[in-house]
Amino acid sequence: MKKHLLSVAAAAACITAVFAAKPSSDPVLLNVAGKDVHLSEFQYLYNKNNNQQLEPITPAGYLDMFVDYKLKVADAEAAGIDTTAAFRTEYAQYRDELAKPYLRDQWVTDSLVLEAYGHYADDVTVSHIMLPSTPGSKERIDSIRREILAGHTSFAAAAVAFSVDAPSAAKGGRMGNVVPGRYPWAFEKAAYDTPVGSLSEPVNSGFGWHIIRVDARRPSQGEVHAAHILRMTRGMNPEQVAREHEIIDSLHSVAASGTDFAELASKYSQDPGSARKGGDLGWFARGVMVQPFDSISFALPAGGLSEPFATDFGWHIIYKYGSRNARDLDQLRPQIEKAMERDDRGTAAERSFAARMIALHHGAEAAWQPAVAAVLATAEGPLDSLVASPSLASVAAFTIDGTTATLSSVAPRLAGVVTSPDVASTTMAAVEQAVKAALSDAALDCARAELMTSNPDYRNLMNEYRDGILLFEIANEKVWERATKDTDGLEAFFAEHRDRYTWRSPRFKSYVIFAHDDARLNDALEYAATLDASDPAAFSAAMTKRFGRNVKVERVIAAKGENPITDFLAFGGSKPEPKSKQWNSYAAFAGRIIDSPESAADVRQTVVADYQARLEAEWLKQLHERYPVKFNKKEIKKLHQ
Repeated sequence: MKKHLLSVAAAAACITAVFAAKPSSDPVLLNVAGKDVHLSEFQYLYNKNNNQQLEPITPAGYLDMFVDYKLKVADAEAAGIDTTAAFRTEYAQYRDELAKPYLRDQWVTDSLVLEAYGHYADDVTVSHIMLPSTPGSKERIDSIRREILAGHTSFAAAAVAFSVDAPSAAKGGRMGNVVPGRYPWAFEKAAYDTPVGSLSEPVNSGFGWHIIRVDARRPSQGEVHAAHILRMTRGMNPEQVAREHEIIDSLHSVAASGTDFAELASKYSQDPGSARKGGDLGWFARGVMVQPFDSISFALPAGGLSEPFATDFGWHIIYKYGSRNARDLDQLRPQIEKAMERDDRGTAAERSFAARMIALHHGAEAAWQPAVAAVLATAEGPLDSLVASPSLASVAAFTIDGTTATLSSVAPRLAGVVTSPDVASTTMAAVEQAVKAALSDAALDCARAELMTSNPDYRNLMNEYRDGILLFEIANEKVWERATKDTDGLEAFFAEHRDRYTWRSPRFKSYVIFAHDDARLNDALEYAATLDASDPAAFSAAMTKRFGRNVKVERVIAAKGENPITDFLAFGGSKPEPKSKQWNSYAAFAGRIIDSPESAADVRQTVVADYQARLEAEWLKQLHERYPVKFNKKEIKKLHQ
C-alpha cells in the first residue's frame, strides 16, 4: 500500500527520522527527561561559552550550568512550545538559511567562474543580428541564419534588413569587442564558444534573439588606465564644431607644454562624469570605449598624450597613465561571481545539488498530466483551488524515497494563478513548474536531515538554535515577562526585602505636567487634583483622555543633580531652557522629597531583576524535582580529569 503525504512540508519527516541520530564515536554524556545528550553537544557549547567568559571555566564547572540549560529546554518541550506554528516557522526559516552553504555543488560554481575567467584571455570581435523577444522571433531568426549559411544573402545585408539593434545594423551588424562581464552571459558565452568566421546558433540574451558571427579572436591586450578631455559637438552646426576643434587644439598645446592634465580636464572637459576626477576614466578593457577612442587608448605608450581626434560625442585628447595584463583569478573572482548572480548561473550550484539529491532519493514525477489536462480543458478559476479539488487532490504528483506526494501538496504554490479553457496550456506549465519545485524541495529536506548526522558543526548549531528558541519562550513565560507583569508579586517582594533598597541621597518623587501654555497648565493641575494619583498608569490615561496632545505627564524620581527640571522644581536650581517650546509651561504635581523608596515602582528596574532571580531559582528547583537527570559516570569522570 502506498504512503501519501498531506503536504510537501511532510517531506521534512526526513529530519524527524535522523534528528537524534549521532555517530557511534559520540558517546552519551547524560540523559535529561528521557532524552540523551551527547558529548559533542556539551563540548560545542562549553567551548563557545568559555571563549566568551572573562574568567575561564573548567568543563566540570560548566556541567551544572549545562544541566540547568537542558532542564529548561525539557520544560519547554513538556509545555509543547516545540509544536507551535510560530516555533516551527521560525525554526524552519533558520534551518533553511543555515543549510544553504551545504546544499550546493561548489564545483559547479568554480567551473563557471573558471569558464568566465577564461574569456579574459582573449579579445573577441563580433557582429550580430538581433530580433526582439516576441512570439515567432525564434523561428524567424532560424530562417535568417539558414539563408545566410545557404549563401542566399550576406550577413551584412541581413543585419541591415532585419536587425533591431540600429547602431550595429547600420554597420552591417558590426559590434566590436565583447567585453567579459559586460554583456548577458548567454550572449558572451555564444561569442566565445563560436569559432572565428562561424555563426552561432540562435541565442536569447533576455533582450532579444541573436545570431552572432565571430570576426576575429586574438590574445587579450589587457586593460589601460587613461584620462581624457572632451569638448562635445553632438547636435552642433559646422561652425560650432570648428570652434570646439580650435578649443581642443589649444588645450592639447597647453597639455603638451607640461601643464597638469588633470587640472585642465577638471576646468575644461565637458564629460561631467570624468571631469570631476580630473578626466580619469579608470581601467578599461578593449571594446568598452567607442572607436577610435578605444584603439587610440591602447596604441598610446604609458605617459603618452594623443593628438586631438573626434568621435560621435565630440573632440577628445587622451592622456594614458599605463596598461596592465588581465588580472588574475583571485582579483576577478568577486567581479565574476557578482555578474553570475544576475543570470541563471547564480543558482546553477543549487540546481545541480538538487538534481543529485532527487536521483539519490529516487525521486520522480508521477503521471499527473492527463488528469490535470482533463480538468483544465473545461474548468476555470483559481488554479490552486482546481488542483486541490476532489477530482485532483489525490492524484500523485511525485514520489521520493518510496513516498508519494499528491497534487494537493503543490496547490499552495499556485496561489494567484487563474485559469480558463483558453489558457489551459500555460496553466499546465505552471503546474509543471510547481511539481518540479516541490520535488526539488522534498529532496532538499532529506539532504538537510542528513546534515544532522553527517555534519557535527551544522548539527550542533541547529540544536543550539532550536534550544535557544525554546529557552527564550519558556524563560519569558516562567521568569522574565512574568516578573514584569506580576505587580502584586513585585510589591510583596519589595516589602519582604525593603532593607535592600536604599538611596545615598533623597530623591524627588512627582508627576511633572507639561502644557503648551500657562493657562492650559493651570487647567491641567486643577483637573489632576480631582484624580487618584496613586496609580500612575490610570492617572496618565485620565489626563491624556481629558487634554489629548495639549498636555504631557511624566513620572519622575530623581536625586539632586540628575535632572535639570527636577533640580528646578525641588532643589532650588535655575529653570532650564526648554528642549521644545511646545512644553515650555510645566509644574510638579503630588511631588515630595523622600529619603528611601516607598514602593517597588520607585526602584522598579532593580526589584524586577531581583524578583526574576528568585523566580528562576524557584523554577530550577522545580525542574530538578520534576525531571530525572542520569549521568554517564565514565564520561563525567573524564570531564574532571
